[in-house]
Amino acid sequence: MNCNGRVHVPNTCSGGGEDEEGQWEHARSSITLRWKPYFQRGLKDSKLDNHLLKWADSLPRRVMAVKKPDPTLLPAFIELLTHLVSDLHLEVLVEINAVSELRAAAAADEAAVSLDSVISQLRTFVYAEFSFSDRTVDLIVCIGGDGSLLYASNLFQADVPPILAFHHHNSLGLLSPHRFENYRADLRSVLDSRSHFIMRSRLACRLSHANSGASDFKQVLNEVVIDRGPSGYLCIIDVLIEERTVTTVQGDGLIVSSPTGSTAYAMAAGANMLHPSVPALLVAPVCPHSLSFRPVVLPASTSIKVRLAEAARGTAWVSFDGRDRQELLPGDSVSITTSEYMVPSISARSPLQDWFSGLADCFHWNVRSVQNKQKSV
Repeated sequence: MNCNGRVHVPNTCSGGGEDEEGQWEHARSSITLRWKPYFQRGLKDSKLDNHLLKWADSLPRRVMAVKKPDPTLLPAFIELLTHLVSDLHLEVLVEINAVSELRAAAAADEAAVSLDSVISQLRTFVYAEFSFSDRTVDLIVCIGGDGSLLYASNLFQADVPPILAFHHHNSLGLLSPHRFENYRADLRSVLDSRSHFIMRSRLACRLSHANSGASDFKQVLNEVVIDRGPSGYLCIIDVLIEERTVTTVQGDGLIVSSPTGSTAYAMAAGANMLHPSVPALLVAPVCPHSLSFRPVVLPASTSIKVRLAEAARGTAWVSFDGRDRQELLPGDSVSITTSEYMVPSISARSPLQDWFSGLADCFHWNVRSVQNKQKSV
């Protein structure tokens, strides 16, 4: 698909009526305007979990390749780039740090003439120095693990192109269900419009500083974490729902998570695991100084504000998907709700099969020996 291409999303929602063609087909330049009512209808019907990825106008031409910063992945990354550039003749964007690794590998191998040719055709970018959109990139291909997908989604603060994520043998792989040894077949399936994808909701966050009045906006795929940082004092946090204070957290901190992030830090804090298609927000305390504070699941449309209480004896710290950690002073707040900019994640099998396989493979969910049948006396 070129920069003016279109993505076709079949209408899988029942109820609420259909558009003129009985399906959802939208220009990529206006995907948010077309997707927003689709997502709201999905809150009632919740059939947002298995879309056919169909390139409506032409095949994708511009692909972003993302690699985990792990030197053991370099041979696989070189193989992937060679296939994208030489075999599929795609325009490939990579981070400039990855190109430095590739050049070092080419210099170490005097016979790597083909690698030099591939490197010369790559386009580079520097993290945080360019604002990407789904009009500048048609497809993202990740290799590594869940962190690679989080990193790729963080590059796009608005619409995100489809992400094809491959996990390697030393990576977790819950969000990257594709095995790298099948990358040629999986890429061919995507290019031939035979793949399906799931829409992962993100969190729209606004960090507000009380003293300066400055605000910062972020899109988060997993979670926002507010914690006490290096302070030895309890973290005292006011939690407001729809601008009304519902509780004050006293403990090590608080997690506000998307359904995708429910299997990350929130799970470690004792929260429930939610399938990514569930339209919800999850709020979980971190080591609360209370026996009765349990995690809660809220509607996706809920507006949450987390504010460091004026009575707090120390400061707190906030991080977004584990990045951009900043200090919070009394009165500073983070406003969170479900974002209209979702992440299309390409499935390996079906979204449910991928999810349960991930729970079994990554966490050994409900693994135990089977009880033997009782023998009759």
